[in-house]
Amino acid sequence: MEVRLFLGSASMKKSDYILKSLINALGVFIYVSAVAWVLFNAKDIFGEPPGLLIPLFLLLLLIISATITGLLVLGKPAYLFLNDSKKEAFILLFATLAWLILFLIAVVVVILLL
Repeated sequence: MEVRLFLGSASMKKSDYILKSLINALGVFIYVSAVAWVLFNAKDIFGEPPGLLIPLFLLLLLIISATITGLLVLGKPAYLFLNDSKKEAFILLFATLAWLILFLIAVVVVILLL
């Protein structure tokens, strides 16, 4: 019971799911934007690295990125699912995915308008 009080109740209102999913999706979007910026400007930031370091950097970045975005998208839904709040877990997961799809559509629209 102590852990539940510290972490908050497993049940949330529908508006809480929308807000939490938006925050998670914004976190993913901001992180991905930062990584894309670094990759776009890598030559200016790092110069010309030796050949072996580029694949090493990219593979490590892939692993770190998968972990960070996985936690942002799946962390709270997994917690809810494991605490027998399966319906809430799926709502939060799919709401987060819906926000990410909306962000993707917005990026595509911006690309098409440029």
